Amino acid sequence: MGSSAVQGELWGARARDWAELQEGTARPLWEAMLAAARVGEGTHFLDAGCGAGGASLLAAERGARVVGLDASHALIAIARERLPREQFHVGDLEALPFAADRFDVSFAANSLMFAASPSAALSELARVTAPGGRVVIGVWGQPQQCDMRYLFEAVLAALPAPPPGEGPFALSSPGLLEQLVEEAGLEVIDRGETECPFEYMDFEHLWRAQGSAGPLQAAIRLVGEERLKSAVASAVAPFVRHGGRIRLDNRFRYVAAARPGSTP
Repeated sequence: MGSSAVQGELWGARARDWAELQEGTARPLWEAMLAAARVGEGTHFLDAGCGAGGASLLAAERGARVVGLDASHALIAIARERLPREQFHVGDLEALPFAADRFDVSFAANSLMFAASPSAALSELARVTAPGGRVVIGVWGQPQQCDMRYLFEAVLAALPAPPPGEGPFALSSPGLLEQLVEEAGLEVIDRGETECPFEYMDFEHLWRAQGSAGPLQAAIRLVGEERLKSAVASAVAPFVRHGGRIRLDNRFRYVAAARPGSTP
């Protein structure tokens, strides 16, 4: 079963909240990844796991020709609203519906860990990238670098049994992402880290934003919204600041690689 079948409904349940309240917190990561991939005028750019199109917007502003793909019909609908001249598709990261060698840059920010098989998804990203083109992947940093780990731990503790998969930090161990990239036949050429603070006006704002994410939607369906909301409120209480504002500091990392064939 591919990632689209598993993830699409969950991420689409509160798509507008995700697009408006949470997706943009990843902007520092997107900008670092776009720079590492040298996205510019005329770049043929694939946003794999594009969500509501936040990173695609930045790529288009740089002059790229954008194609986006996501598991969620609802998020793709918003991406099309934002960028009506670009192409957006619903599909699986593990079976990209594109010809080989099509893109100058294949970009996957915080999507690879949700693939049913990250290795298969990386092989697909390599396949659709032209020789000499770039693949750039962004993931969470190590758990100790991310305040969000407390929220994730609270959600996990509220569940009757652990969910399948290794969770948001599945690709965060030092060297793991680089290893997977190389196994896909790509050459690592750059890597880096960036801070992405998540800031909310109050807890209700945080809950609407975080509750729109696919993993929390899955948890809500198992234990109910009120129980999960209470667990999350307790987890983030130490991060409440004057006036009720909440800030969670998080570090993300990225790896940029070239597909062999010509000078990247």
